[in-house]
Amino acid sequence: MDHFSTVRLAAEKLHDGHLADLVALHLDAEVSRYLGGVRTPEVTKTYLAVNMAHWDRHGFGLWVLRKDGSFAGRAGIRHILVDGVDEVEIAYTFKREFWGQGLASEIATALTEIGLTQLELPSLIGLVFVGHVASRRVLEKSNYIFEKGTTHHGEAVVIYRIRR
Repeated sequence: MDHFSTVRLAAEKLHDGHLADLVALHLDAEVSRYLGGVRTPEVTKTYLAVNMAHWDRHGFGLWVLRKDGSFAGRAGIRHILVDGVDEVEIAYTFKREFWGQGLASEIATALTEIGLTQLELPSLIGLVFVGHVASRRVLEKSNYIFEKGTTHHGEAVVIYRIRR
């Protein structure tokens, strides 16, 4: 599933040509504060390679999102190790100019449908920094249920889950 779209977003499978947009996204301190901090271009290049390899290994992963043709952010479905358990999470990050428009809820709904229905995954999680109230609300509106709090990469996070 290289491409899909929602009402307002077009999603394209991650590839090398997306590096410049991802670097700019990850260099924004406001955007990156709930991603573990600003990432250097070198770290983002590694991030891109790891996430392209995820596609090769699992057949799904991250997509770049465009709204009206402009780069809006990234989102996807990916494996993540949490408390020693291999989980599959939905993830979404938007450029600041796209915040507050309901796009995160729109993409979370689409990712959930893809993961549970098309990929037939038994469950999906959303892993969110404790203080990221907006993202927690997105998961709640998408029918994810709070499961637990934990620590991930030294940060206090909460896990929400939805099951097929």
